[in-house]
Amino acid sequence: MQFYPSGQLPMTPNMYFVYGDGGTGKTSLFKQFKGHKLLFSFDLSTNVIEPGDDTDVLILDDSDAPRVQSLVAAKLVSAINTGKYQAIALDNVTALQNLVLENIDGASKDGRQNYQKLQVWFRQLGTMLRNSGVTVYATAHQIDNGASDLDGKGRFEADMNPKTFNAFTASFDLVGRIYKKDGQRMIDLDPEQGNHAKNRIDDRTLIKASELLIQEKEGN
Repeated sequence: MQFYPSGQLPMTPNMYFVYGDGGTGKTSLFKQFKGHKLLFSFDLSTNVIEPGDDTDVLILDDSDAPRVQSLVAAKLVSAINTGKYQAIALDNVTALQNLVLENIDGASKDGRQNYQKLQVWFRQLGTMLRNSGVTVYATAHQIDNGASDLDGKGRFEADMNPKTFNAFTASFDLVGRIYKKDGQRMIDLDPEQGNHAKNRIDDRTLIKASELLIQEKEGN
């Protein structure tokens, strides 16, 4: 356990998690991040990445699936240790979760224990990313549960096992749902809407997707 005297706690880069339907522009949001970037693609949605985006891409092959846990961990550690990247994205954690769970299920038939292992692995992944010293961006698909009450609150959530989602996103500063309305891409950051959301960076609860990295200044 590391001790930091008052006033000497180091600042760490922010971590962002955005979930939503396909076609809402989750992957393209990574273009907003500054510096040399690395995108881990787990669903092949890389067409939006262009040469001018200063982004290296790692694409998971079908043959990689049986060893996805060790491969992702090793590639992340290697990328972080190079010091080349100012931002790293994990694109479609839903797909990653499903691959990891399939591997764990294949090793054991104890369903409850398997989900515990899944949660532990994603908690460790989130902690590694938190300690990386690199800005992190992750995406996931969403589930539409339909209106859960008269106000329709709590309708949407990330397409992940709930406990695994909580374990992974505990380290994240911002969790939001991206959607399109009246031609605008918006991100809901308001936990009072009942959807998975939080914003520890500033006080905004609803933002334009184009303003994801624009931090609200104190007093505004």
